Amino acid sequence: MDCRWFKDQQELLVLDTWKRQWEAGTEKAKSGNDNSEALPESIPSAPGTLPHFMEEPDDAYIIKSNPIVLRCKAMPAMQIFFKCNGEWVHQNEHVSEESMDEATGLKVREVFINVTRQQVEDFHGPEDYWCQCVAWSHLGTSKSRKAAVRIAYLRKNFEQDPQGKEVPIEGMIVLHCRPPEGVPAAEVEWLKNEEPIDSNLDENIDTRADHNLIIRQARLSDSGNYTCMAANIVARRRSLSATVVVYVDGNWEVWSEWSVCSPECEHLRVRECIAPPPRNGGKDCEGLSQESENCTEGLCIQGGYSVGSASHPCQQNSSGCNVTTKKQDYGFKELRLCNSLLLNSSMQPDLTVSRTYSGPICLQDPMDKELMTESSLFNPLSDIKVKVQSSFMVSLGVTERAEYHSKAHSGTFPHGNTRGFGTIHARNKATYIQNLSPISAKSELKTAAVFGHLGGRLVIPNTGVSLLIPHGAIPEESSWEIYLAITQRESSLQPDGPDVLLGPEVSCGPSDVSVSTPFALTIPHCAELNSEHWNIHLKKKTQQGKWEEVMSVEEETTSCYCLLDPYACHILLNSFGTYALIGEPISDCAVRQLKVAVFGCMSCNSLDYNLRVYCMDNTPCAFQEVVSDEKLQGGQLLEEPKLLHFRGNTFSLQISVLDIPPFLWRIKPFTACQEVPFSRVWCSNQAPLHCAFSLERYTPATTQLSCKICVRQVKGHEQILQIQTSILENERETITFFAHDDTNFAAQMGPKAFKIPYSIRQRICATFDTPSAKGKDWQMLAQKNSINRNLSYFATQSSPSAVILDLWEARHQHDGDLDSLACALEEIGRTHSKISNITETEMEEADFSYSRQNGL
Repeated sequence: MDCRWFKDQQELLVLDTWKRQWEAGTEKAKSGNDNSEALPESIPSAPGTLPHFMEEPDDAYIIKSNPIVLRCKAMPAMQIFFKCNGEWVHQNEHVSEESMDEATGLKVREVFINVTRQQVEDFHGPEDYWCQCVAWSHLGTSKSRKAAVRIAYLRKNFEQDPQGKEVPIEGMIVLHCRPPEGVPAAEVEWLKNEEPIDSNLDENIDTRADHNLIIRQARLSDSGNYTCMAANIVARRRSLSATVVVYVDGNWEVWSEWSVCSPECEHLRVRECIAPPPRNGGKDCEGLSQESENCTEGLCIQGGYSVGSASHPCQQNSSGCNVTTKKQDYGFKELRLCNSLLLNSSMQPDLTVSRTYSGPICLQDPMDKELMTESSLFNPLSDIKVKVQSSFMVSLGVTERAEYHSKAHSGTFPHGNTRGFGTIHARNKATYIQNLSPISAKSELKTAAVFGHLGGRLVIPNTGVSLLIPHGAIPEESSWEIYLAITQRESSLQPDGPDVLLGPEVSCGPSDVSVSTPFALTIPHCAELNSEHWNIHLKKKTQQGKWEEVMSVEEETTSCYCLLDPYACHILLNSFGTYALIGEPISDCAVRQLKVAVFGCMSCNSLDYNLRVYCMDNTPCAFQEVVSDEKLQGGQLLEEPKLLHFRGNTFSLQISVLDIPPFLWRIKPFTACQEVPFSRVWCSNQAPLHCAFSLERYTPATTQLSCKICVRQVKGHEQILQIQTSILENERETITFFAHDDTNFAAQMGPKAFKIPYSIRQRICATFDTPSAKGKDWQMLAQKNSINRNLSYFATQSSPSAVILDLWEARHQHDGDLDSLACALEEIGRTHSKISNITETEMEEADFSYSRQNGL
């Protein structure tokens, strides 16, 4: 038998029973029995009123073995019964109370039931134990919300206890805490030396990030024992305490003045490690507290011997170098003078006991391997003393410092950045901090081609920047070399106040020519479009290098036209030049879209692996710039980039590494979480920001890395990038960089550059440029192509329809969606067949089939 049918019959039986009971009560009322439960006279006056719940059951937690009480109150209601997990609760388990609503005279019924721990434990369903109440009136039934009943608990052990740290003063402290599993989820608070920490009273402390405790700049007073406390309605748990020590390294005070020259031909100077002195286990100052040197330029005579002669005998070894030994505080060291490197090798160098030597020195003791100036190598004068500052390369006669020169790649993209991401080891427990910083080198992406009367398209591949030269824009029998360029790194445009640069600075030219019809320039942008949050302006660079405003995107003008798509701005212009988009935020809800990408590569240390997190404008050109830099450094994209909505609300950006596998990897101290000020992100002026993290393997056998990168704006949007990769290049999965690969179409000339065949374009223009009784048909064409603003610009053109189609070509350079254009034309009623169905024989342009086959 069907269980649902059985339950329905059961409900009908219950309702029928209650109906008979009510009718019996009504009969008793008619017979004059005042003690009956008959309804008041006002009840029959309200037939057709469904029960209204005045109180519905709430979600509840069973603590230990104490049952919970669920209650329901409805009006008007003949009866109320509870139903738990689809089954009716027995009538005997209900406690019911009745009252009269004074305002309406309707009967109010309230019902209670108890739910025990045993009932919940015995239930094994696909969802939580639940109950709801059903109320009946004359018209029918009403059901309340479902109330979930769960057994509350809090496990004893923390999933992650905070770990003790030694942190340099002004370094960042991050203490991780993952509370025990519990229902309901535990709330976390932090104690320092058994006293609660209130982050609202100290702006330097943040306890909101995933239960972690973050101290942005460590102070000496932050040293202490920290404990994570977790509590819910069941219990309160305490983590292991973590001892934090904020230490101060010694910094030398300045050297004292040199003493007077002693009888031993030396003078002294001293310094102390008190600026500041080391504290809380900080490292002592490195180096000597006392320094001496010869004070007579080698002219001092000691005991009748000239220094560097009898007192320090010289001999020549098989390599042709004079060898002398001198005694210092730490013992003997051997110095070798390479005469072969001197231009005037006949002059005998003067050797002294000081740390100043004549000519270039061959160093065998690594304690003297310092950097030598290049000019000293070819100094022939033996009586001029040269400070020994070189590595062993100087002793080999290398007169230029080694530099890394990257070989420029041929093609469109220059590669100029050779800056590495090395680690810093200043002390055993020193912080490794690599701040989020812009890539400072400035370069340019540029492409050029020769165009004629037929026009064409110029594209800088993988950047979203393109230039469309319409047919007829260039005079007949003329050819112009037109270029398109992007200024990389930091733009010369410096916005005022909170204004931001929304895309690349783009140049096109030559600037001394003018076109007869507008060309279309496409510039990507990173704004989340909303006219209530942004006011977007187009600016142009003058010949004097200053920037002037061309127009606001929302204003009406006949000089140019801007059409904003979600990720690009298409601009119709009559003059070449350098242009840029500026965003003026007019509310805190203005969103700058950032693309977050993670790259990784092995470091020089075979056990270390570097993660680099980039936050850049969500434009293809910004990503292209980062990819180019990473290729030079051997970086690999580890996860598909994600979009972060960064609001103009003045809150900072936090980047952290989470869930590093224990016993396999460890992160360099004090770099698990880094924070970037709001102004550094919001006003980055186009330069991509990056943050570096260094991870270390415990053993070389570990080749797999899994972790999470959390990028979040405080009180804003958050993105998690899941890293799962092999650090071995031959086992790593390749992540695709770009959605559109347009590297093969940097320049297209003539008909192949356009999606709409020229003959079809001519027919459309002839049809829609002609006025009709219903108005200008080109206005309907504009409307169907989502062009609803500043139509006066098109009215000034000799062929408004042609300019509208040029704008369509600029917007659809990747998809070439001719079907949608044909549908728009059919809706207007001017055409009766789709452009995409026109056969090749009907076209005057033979290249149309080529365009369609190649997705153009």
